[in-house]
Formats: sequence, structure tokens, C-alpha cells
Amino acid sequence: MAEGFITRRGGPDTTVTVEYLVIAGGGSGGGSTAGGGGAGGYRSSVSGESSGGGASAEPAFNAAVGTSYPLIVGAGGASAPTRTGGNSGSSSTFSFVISAGGGGGGATSETSFTNPDTGGSGGGGARYSAGGGGSGIGAAGTAGQGYAGGDYFNDTYSGGGGGGAGAVGQNASSSKSGDGGSGVSSSITGTAVTRAGGGGGGSASAPGAGGAGGGGAGVTGTDNGVAGTPNTGGGGGGGRAYSAGAGGAGGSGVIILKIPAAKSATFSAGVSQTSATVGSYKVYTITAAGVSDTVTFS
Repeated sequence: MAEGFITRRGGPDTTVTVEYLVIAGGGSGGGSTAGGGGAGGYRSSVSGESSGGGASAEPAFNAAVGTSYPLIVGAGGASAPTRTGGNSGSSSTFSFVISAGGGGGGATSETSFTNPDTGGSGGGGARYSAGGGGSGIGAAGTAGQGYAGGDYFNDTYSGGGGGGAGAVGQNASSSKSGDGGSGVSSSITGTAVTRAGGGGGGSASAPGAGGAGGGGAGVTGTDNGVAGTPNTGGGGGGGRAYSAGAGGAGGSGVIILKIPAAKSATFSAGVSQTSATVGSYKVYTITAAGVSDTVTFS
């Protein structure tokens, strides 16, 4: 060996670089003259993409080889009976990354009201102008995860749209209820897909559309609000009638992990997931995981 040079042998890698998309469950729409449910919180570390609420992508996660990390996919908020406010979705977790569940939509009747819930994205507002009270103002989203819900419109019995990860829920107007806010597009799986749209508001006449990215539409008459799409974190649509018609359930969340193709991920028994090779990466899409589930990298 020439003098002045030292030969070093490479040891095994001790970390794996993980890009992630962590989306919580969406909130359900309210159950009468109701606001749409807010989308589940949206956090991303995918290079060149965005997190929810207009935030930039977070840094990639350096996972220690052989360490087990918690993994939870949040459920969507359950359908809300007529005259009751929507239910918030459940949070999703990957290691220290926690996305908040979407807020439930507001609801009202002649004698009572429920204001919308804050969440990853906020629920849409509702108010009965002739009585019942309620602020009618859309609830706030969580910074770096999603936007606020839209407001009701006075005297038209129209709910605001639920907030989406990519846009504020639309305010109701004199002509219709608010549309759900749009979600955020990601190409982590190799194909551009929009997720985490807000639910549309319910109405006496013209309901709001669901936001792009799995948000459910609001309804009129005695129909039930449309549910958010499963594994998108979409908010549920608002219901309309006082005596019938429930709010649409929120869509469940999803976690997507991207690692170099030379590396692998192993999941605990309760996890439902699929994997694919995308260029020089492996991509794992996790559609169900509970409080005791984990992922380990090697």
C-alpha cells in the first residue's frame, strides 16, 4: 500500500432514508342543514411536493436499521345522525409523524346546534337563522396539515364546505352550499393522485360538491351525505333534512412509505399493505394499521 493512503472497508448501513405521506381519517359531515367534514391532516416529506395547509415538504426520515416504529392508519369519522354534528376522524402515525384527524361538520335544527370541529382540516359551519343558534363559522385546520372549513350563509339553510389539505372549504352563498376544499396531489406511487379533499355542505336546495381528493358531496332532501373515499382522508358530505338524512362518514387515512430499492420494510401482523417498485425505489402503501402495529427497516 502506498505511503500516506489508508484503505477503509465499508460497513453495513445503519440508517434507511424514508420519504413518507401520512394522511389521517377525514371527519364526517353534520347531520342536518350541515357543514361538510374536514379532510384528514396531510403531512409529506416527498421531495418537490407539499404538505397540507400550503406547507413545504418536511425533511425525509432517517430510520435506524432494525428499530421498530409505530404505524397507525386513522379511521374516518362515523356517520352522524340527523340533527347532530359530524364526528372527527382519527389521527395517523408513522414514528414521530402524527397527522390530525379531520374535523366533523357543524349541524343545526330549530332548537339546537353543534359547531364544527377543528382538525387536520376544519369542518364546515352550519346555522339555522330562525333559531337554534350556532356561530355558523367554519372551524380551523392544523398548521402544516390542512385548511379551515367554510362558513354557512344566512337565511338559505346552507352549510359551508369542509376544509381540504390543499384549500379552504368554500363558504355557502345565496345560491348553494359550499364545496369542499381540494386536496393535495402526490406522485409518491409513480402516478399523480390527489387525496384529502373536504366534504361538501348540505343544503335545502343546492348542496356543495366534494373537494377533489376523496371528499364526499353534500345532499338535499332526505338523503344521507356522501361518504369520503376510503384511504384518501376525504371528508364526508353534509346532510340536509331535520327528520331524516345523516352526514356522510369520513374516509379512512393512508400511509405511504418510499425507500431505496436495495432496502426493505417488514410489518407487524396487523398491517394491510401493498408494495411496488417504482424506478429505483420501493413504495409501500399501508391501508390499515392499529395501535400495536409497527414497521422495521433493513
